[in-house]
Amino acid sequence: MTLSSTARSACLAAALGAVSTLGLAAAALPGFAQSAPAAGAVSIDNFTFTPQTLTVRAGTTVTWTNKDDIPHGIAATGNGFTRSKALDTDDSYSFTFTTPGTYKYFCYIHPHMVGTIVVEAATGSNATP
Repeated sequence: MTLSSTARSACLAAALGAVSTLGLAAAALPGFAQSAPAAGAVSIDNFTFTPQTLTVRAGTTVTWTNKDDIPHGIAATGNGFTRSKALDTDDSYSFTFTTPGTYKYFCYIHPHMVGTIVVEAATGSNATP
């Protein structure tokens, strides 16, 4: 079967349009991905940790950011990780979790505020320390 020159031109235009669309999508998606919340981000707002439970892979740095207008502090139950200084509004505290396990934490200024970090092995299994 032989295509007419008009049909060949239409096919070529469609193919070029598809390639252009893919190129635009590839250029736009990295910017979109960067605007998404970080995988290891916890917000402190209205006396609440959000998300209350966060699951990450070993080696992930978790950052808590205080969005409240009063100070908060992060401390691990059983000293599972280093305690933060008191965080004023927009201050943040980060800790890198290297060992799989479940880490319960709380605000040492307002102990009713609690959260959990679940750290999975880098390979994806749920090993416990």
